[in-house]
Amino acid sequence: MVTNEQILTALKPVEDPELGMSIIDIGLVYRAEEVEGALEVDFTLTYPGCPLGDQIQDDIVDHLARTFHMDVKANLVFTPPWSPDRMSEEARIGLGYPI
Repeated sequence: MVTNEQILTALKPVEDPELGMSIIDIGLVYRAEEVEGALEVDFTLTYPGCPLGDQIQDDIVDHLARTFHMDVKANLVFTPPWSPDRMSEEARIGLGYPI
């Protein structure tokens, strides 16, 4: 069984192409788990009209499928809405947000 921690660690190299930062550090991943032999990831975007959603989704699926050799479903969700509070301290500093 693949753990949530293993999935999140595997997703660390996947970047938001616009920001050039890890989707994990930005706080875009809401849920990551193995369900019935496949991996499921719920992720969001920094704003609903972001044109890079498909690319991020493809990157999540491709990266996890190569890493774990399993089927992957990446679901784009907007509830709850993303906010800068979800970012890691490193990402907040890098993007100029207060800590």
